[in-house]
Amino acid sequence: MTKLWVIGANGQLGSELREIAKNNKEFDWVFSDLPELDICKGELLKKAFKDIKPNAVINAAAYTAVDLAENEAEKAYAVNTNAVALLAELCQTNKAFLVHLSTDFVFDGKRSQPYHEEVAANAVGTYAASKYKGEIEILLGNKHAAIIRTSWLYGKFGQNFMKTILEKGRKGEKLQVVFDQVGTPTWSADLAQVVLEMVRQSNKVKGVELFHYSNEGVASWYDFAWEILTMTGSKSQLTAVESKDFQRPAPRPAYSVLNKKKIKMFLGISIPYWKDSLKKCMESM
Repeated sequence: MTKLWVIGANGQLGSELREIAKNNKEFDWVFSDLPELDICKGELLKKAFKDIKPNAVINAAAYTAVDLAENEAEKAYAVNTNAVALLAELCQTNKAFLVHLSTDFVFDGKRSQPYHEEVAANAVGTYAASKYKGEIEILLGNKHAAIIRTSWLYGKFGQNFMKTILEKGRKGEKLQVVFDQVGTPTWSADLAQVVLEMVRQSNKVKGVELFHYSNEGVASWYDFAWEILTMTGSKSQLTAVESKDFQRPAPRPAYSVLNKKKIKMFLGISIPYWKDSLKKCMESM
């Protein structure tokens, strides 16, 4: 039986994997997160690896505070780059398959066509750069890994855009949401299933493979908010605004739609439309 180690087990994706594990006997599951495991402490990570002896590792741990990263660059790089480099090395040395989660933020958002895996990254901002350098560390330091870039993650666990809009909608607050940033929402439960399928089909991964995954379709953040409010029957007033009206420390890609052709062909999967997944998510809550 595959011993599967999930790092970052308390985050959105990690929590979905915990839910799956309750009724899944396919893997020998191990879950780790703060405070018991700080992946930035190399000796702790090495000891955990030695004790657990995993066959496969899902790294869902990340520093994701996009704006805060501009003032906490050292923390962002510690989690998103340096810890990933050591993890990749440990996986290679111990012949463990690694699935690492990355982000659409590695692109600058200047395209107008969906990004496929061969498009050169151009990370803008500290968070984006730290995540991209983490990818590079895996490419340099691992012989058997899959990097999965995803976008606009939401779900019933953790803090995310959907939950923020739901809360404001319940209170009847007036909302202003940008309409000129375009991408695709991704339900964390859908992503969890895809990550597990990658582990199942790890024998097909040759060297280090890069994949893109989000739900199907295209939306602006305004579209996403509109759908959330409409599905809940909220009477909150929603106004579309431009990104320039929201000055934030870190830049956001204006266009970050991901091309999913490669992962669909590779795993033999179909991907749900984002509105269908949003409806299922809200029903599950």
